Amino acid sequence: MRIALLQCNPVVGDVVGNVRRIREAVESAASQGADLCVTPELAVCGYPPRDLLFREYFAEACWAALEGLAEELAAAATPMPAVLIGAPVRNAEPVGNGVFNSAVLLDGGTVTVVANKTLLPTYDVFDERRYFEPGRGCGRVVVAGRRIGVTICEDVWNDKSFWTDHRFYDTDPVAELLDGSVDLLVNLSASPFSLGKQAIREKMLSSLSARHGVPVVYANQVGGNDDLVFAGKSMAFDHMGRLIARGLGFAEDVVLTDPFAGTGIVHEDDAAPEAQAWQALVLGTRDYARKCGFSKVVLGLSGGIDSALVAAVAAEALGPDNVLGVLMPSPYSSKGSVDDSLELGRSLGIRTEIIPIEPMMRAFDSALEPVFAGRQPDVTEENIQSRIRGNLLMGISNKLGAMLLTTGNKSELSVGYCTIYGDMAGGLAVISDVPKTLVWSISRWLNKTKGREVIPVAIIDKIPSAELRPDQKDTDSLPEYEVLDAILKAYIEERHSRAALLAKGFAQADVDRVLHLVRISEFKRRQAPPGIKITDRAFGTGWRMPVACRVNLPEGLM
Repeated sequence: MRIALLQCNPVVGDVVGNVRRIREAVESAASQGADLCVTPELAVCGYPPRDLLFREYFAEACWAALEGLAEELAAAATPMPAVLIGAPVRNAEPVGNGVFNSAVLLDGGTVTVVANKTLLPTYDVFDERRYFEPGRGCGRVVVAGRRIGVTICEDVWNDKSFWTDHRFYDTDPVAELLDGSVDLLVNLSASPFSLGKQAIREKMLSSLSARHGVPVVYANQVGGNDDLVFAGKSMAFDHMGRLIARGLGFAEDVVLTDPFAGTGIVHEDDAAPEAQAWQALVLGTRDYARKCGFSKVVLGLSGGIDSALVAAVAAEALGPDNVLGVLMPSPYSSKGSVDDSLELGRSLGIRTEIIPIEPMMRAFDSALEPVFAGRQPDVTEENIQSRIRGNLLMGISNKLGAMLLTTGNKSELSVGYCTIYGDMAGGLAVISDVPKTLVWSISRWLNKTKGREVIPVAIIDKIPSAELRPDQKDTDSLPEYEVLDAILKAYIEERHSRAALLAKGFAQADVDRVLHLVRISEFKRRQAPPGIKITDRAFGTGWRMPVACRVNLPEGLM
């Protein structure tokens, strides 16, 4: 039985366009002899559709599109395979949420709901119980003489034999499904990317197929939708848990496999975190711009590593001709920073412009002199420099119709080492989920991979500085980045308490300062542009901290 996993890159809400792309993929699969096609979860509308699901007509439009597609496939000049397709389907019952997250079979012109997603995640970036009614029972269908069990994404993530420490749900749809005897397990998925997740996913699905002695095929979405990136890498495992097919990473693909014969192509996958992060950032940037209607971007070039990496990502994602880098030196900018930025522009092949900001700084000083009289210069004047630059960049963005990319990293955003309405201004925060130490690692990896200085070594080796006052260094305000990032990872991603951080050996002064900065910077993050999620816990849809709060717990429990 030849199965085609249609690894699609949908645009959320573009039902007409998504169905057209699915039809083209089905036609391609048919020409290769496929008996069954499987799309990712909610492929008709794209994942995640979020509050579009509250509009009653939305699910109705998706159903109408499915009926139209079924008719087109049935009327095709050459026979088309059956298609298992993910879509929202209205709940006809008067009780519960208004839609199901469903797998629908198109076969011979008919449209049949085969399965409704049972396990609805409500952690991290997921909020599916807000929208969907959970399914009852398991989905089974017979295609080409094979008994197929149909599951949707989370339904395969609750195997008690694999997740021995903690499970989110007390039911296991797969165990219930396989009790009824099936020849093949199919999973329609839209599982977001994060560093290291692919290895866990492969191990889990392999364990599932081997334990039950049933082949497993898994169709995953690809592409960037808002802050989420989906890596694709659709897979098939034989009945012994051996990986027999894996689709391309970070690209659309039609993955052909015969899970009963154990055949398919396993595409290479560089598991290095730098390689994975780079591909996710490039795809996320490209799709965010494209799906928002932008073909060009602009960003500020400071001579530092962060803006250099963002510029490299943008050039790769959109093409060098579509990237403008703007240098805005102040009296505190070193000649090296200007020279390094120009060299970066030449290396990437992007256009650069220079706009000195000293005249504007003087104008602000003059205008504010009556109000600031008798007060010494401080961080206020530093923030004004950043906001001057933000205004210039937003003006260029408006005039040229180019989306402004912000260049702050996760370490800075965590502790508020950024200026609201200044360097935080923009439409997409490309590396806001990339810790500073990983920014360096990706940059070195990029130069090694390309075999040249894509990012000048002078930028990589430079001591980090905002250059907003004489001889300024980031370490004047923050711990060394290796220490800072270790504390932030343990606190934000691993959710360790202050006591646990101290037990790990971090200095109390560093821990208390960092945790305080993270807490008081929430108001800034609430007003930041969307970023691209690459870690297990990002400052996006999965981060929901209160702004007006004071965490004051009993001693030893914080």
